[in-house]
Amino acid sequence: MKIGITTTVPMEIIYAAGHVPVDLNNIFITSHDPGGLVDRAELAGYPRNVCAWIKGLYATALENDDIQTIIAVTQGDCSNTHALMETLELAGLEVIPFAYPFDRDADLLRLQMKKLADRLGAGWEHVLRLKNQLDDVRRKAWLIDEMTWRDNKVTGWENHLFQVNCSDFQGNPANFAQKAAEFIRQARQRDPAGSHVRLGYIGVPPIVDDIYDYLAEQGARVVYNETQRQFTMPFAVDDPVEQYRLYTYPYGIFYRLRDITAQIRHRGLEGIIHYAQSFCYRQIEDLIIRQKINLPVLTLEGDRPGKLDARTKMRLDSFVEMLR
Repeated sequence: MKIGITTTVPMEIIYAAGHVPVDLNNIFITSHDPGGLVDRAELAGYPRNVCAWIKGLYATALENDDIQTIIAVTQGDCSNTHALMETLELAGLEVIPFAYPFDRDADLLRLQMKKLADRLGAGWEHVLRLKNQLDDVRRKAWLIDEMTWRDNKVTGWENHLFQVNCSDFQGNPANFAQKAAEFIRQARQRDPAGSHVRLGYIGVPPIVDDIYDYLAEQGARVVYNETQRQFTMPFAVDDPVEQYRLYTYPYGIFYRLRDITAQIRHRGLEGIIHYAQSFCYRQIEDLIIRQKINLPVLTLEGDRPGKLDARTKMRLDSFVEMLR
């Protein structure tokens, strides 16, 4: 059975129960008409001033008849997920809640994970075995990340694609591992990229799909994707509870900043692009980011799926030129 997820959840539990996790975000944004999915949600009654990702998740769940169960993150992601759950239930789908504790409390997180395992019928020993298997796949994503910032042989877009798909391994970890291994083999044969402005990208993955290529055209490389890297669980710990406690995305901005500032130093970044989705509460966190990060920060706001607009391109041009 395919189980839709609204953001990264402990996929070891889903696989251990014999099911297949499907990240609705990835299906939405790679569909042939993501803008049309947003339109469908608005026609159903979703307000204009609601995040396009939420509207896309709603329409995507309804478009895929083979997904009848959704795991929705009720704490640690978007507060609009609560209403999303209710509208999906109204449409006849089964919705299973999952919550990341705000203070990263290990006992509460373990309770949530055990409850999810019981709900899906996954034995904890099997969950532990699945974690070891999935970590073997994640190591390939970690290597691709190293080849981005250390070896300069992987583009920011390629880095984004492989890391963002670690949220569900495209429903087949073995096939995903083969794709990653083949990509690594080919990338190793490339010549390193020349001198570029080294950028970090923080915030949720972009709803526009040409930002990485456009930056490359301007002489800049994204060598750090904050949230996408977190989807790869780059921690190398044995306990799955500790793994999802270290995972920064569901927790507060100050915990995220510890990882961001460490990676700024580690990767030799020269500037930061902070992407904030329209109508998202995370936009407020930009004022904290600007005070705590000792680098030039360019804040971009995206709304609907599509391409960069002319104004955003001009801002990117100016930012890269200033750093150069």
